[in-house]
Amino acid sequence: MDPDFLNVFTQPAGLNQFLAENVIAQGEKKKIIKPTSRNNPKLEELKLLLIDWINTTLKEEHIVVKSLEEDLYDGLVLHHLLENLGSLKLDVDKIALTEKKQRQKLSVILEAVAKCLQLEESQLKWSVESILAKDLLSTLHLLVAIAKHFKPNLAMPPNVQVETITIENTSRGLKTANAVEYITENKENLEAQSKDDAFDELFSRAPDKLDAVKKVFLQFVNQHVGKLGLNVKDIASQFADGVILLLLIGQLEGYFLNLRDFFLTPASTTEMLHNVNLALDLLADGGLLNFSVNSEDIVNGDMKTIMRILYCLYSKYKTKET
Repeated sequence: MDPDFLNVFTQPAGLNQFLAENVIAQGEKKKIIKPTSRNNPKLEELKLLLIDWINTTLKEEHIVVKSLEEDLYDGLVLHHLLENLGSLKLDVDKIALTEKKQRQKLSVILEAVAKCLQLEESQLKWSVESILAKDLLSTLHLLVAIAKHFKPNLAMPPNVQVETITIENTSRGLKTANAVEYITENKENLEAQSKDDAFDELFSRAPDKLDAVKKVFLQFVNQHVGKLGLNVKDIASQFADGVILLLLIGQLEGYFLNLRDFFLTPASTTEMLHNVNLALDLLADGGLLNFSVNSEDIVNGDMKTIMRILYCLYSKYKTKET
């Protein structure tokens, strides 16, 4: 297979404009929606629905939203929305004029959202800085999460996805990666949904069978990475840096992995995330990953997430000879 097939770090459309508008510090990483993906009809439908929902909810307060990223970044609309939907009394000023005040206000608001929705920090797809920076992707994720919690009957269009570009400023220079990210539920993916349910069931109701499943996966992994002189004994810790996962994918898919494209001995969380994101991109490109994965869950050693990914590989390659 042509090694260039694996080079996901190509200069994407709109990157030069993005870099001109944003300064990315050393070790920093930013993700944006591809300019070509912003014209997606389903994305436009979702944006219009959310705008209409906000305006209808806040009609009595005479608040009119025209642009999600432009009108929500300072926290004013979010403040009114949360107080209206959840009867939450937030200890912040109604109007914050300076950036410092806006950041403080958003911090209180987003902390209240996470607490109300019972979300851990690793589950958040937005941040104070991204909302303040008028990031559309983060704003959409935030609004969809709020709507699903407070207005579950809101008929959001399913399967809304966007193509994203992740730009990372590493010690080796700028790296970019393309990916597809779902904003609303992928309801067509019933098979992946059933897999999730199966693993939820395994972890919550059948922990006695968990070790047996781990043993099967370990045998499968070592069958293929053993020829590289590797031996995996602990799934959670040894998959966290993305190296074993990348090498396993390379063995199974017949990829030539250029050592310049990933960190063989990652020395930081940023480098580990880089490896994991590359592995997820390769899985998605190969049609092996049809459900949403938070790369930080893998770096944090989340066993359930790692086992779901291994199941995808095991399902396709369990009969592959070494």
